[in-house]
Amino acid sequence: MKILSLANFKGGIGKTTTARTLGDILSKDYRVLLVDLDPQASLTLSCGQAGTAPNLVNVFSMSNRLPLEKVIQSVKENLYLAPGALDLAFTELELISRMGREQLLLQALQPVKKHFDLVLCDCPPSLSLLTINALAASNAVLIPVKPEPLDVAALRLFLGSIDDVREQLNPMLGILGILPTFYDDRLTTHKEGMAAMAAANWPVLPFKITRSVRVSEAPAMGESIITFEPGNKVSGQYIDLAGGIEKWLKS
Repeated sequence: MKILSLANFKGGIGKTTTARTLGDILSKDYRVLLVDLDPQASLTLSCGQAGTAPNLVNVFSMSNRLPLEKVIQSVKENLYLAPGALDLAFTELELISRMGREQLLLQALQPVKKHFDLVLCDCPPSLSLLTINALAASNAVLIPVKPEPLDVAALRLFLGSIDDVREQLNPMLGILGILPTFYDDRLTTHKEGMAAMAAANWPVLPFKITRSVRVSEAPAMGESIITFEPGNKVSGQYIDLAGGIEKWLKS
């Protein structure tokens, strides 16, 4: 089993969309577990399971604690979800006083390792304890980013934080790559953002996800763009990305 976190400091950059869509594609050949660590629970909503209980609150909480396998829900064949909830924001405050608080997700995942080929962790848009738990448990991190000046500046800080996690918690944490999202080659700012990341020698993937209104409509139907509108150009872009991740899975 490999664990891949989708993380960045910035919100609204396509982390949840990417996790849900990759889950749809890769579950055709692999057993995939989606882990919704964002208190906004958007990934849970996009799987059509808003308000699901029990959920990850029960995994992290001191009271009414449950093993992870007790909260996992089936989304469809080979695709499963450990649902999130708004109460994760309060649960995170409890974690501050816990011993080994950065390793709780890693410990929770151990009993289910034999059941899944890939775990995709959708992280909050911050370096919170929930994000740190994901990075501490992961083999690698995928970093979606809008190629715009403020986002590129925030990315520099995030990459520094990954170095800190490697030093303190998970020396084996790799960077699968930086994924440009909402990309529009007509925009000068996007071209400049891509150029800036290339000049910094950052590991930008050879894939770009462009903007599409239909992508943002799919979660309300409990779907990803892959099933909502298979012919959409973004569907093809995500299929290409999934091919790259499959190579990483097999490596």
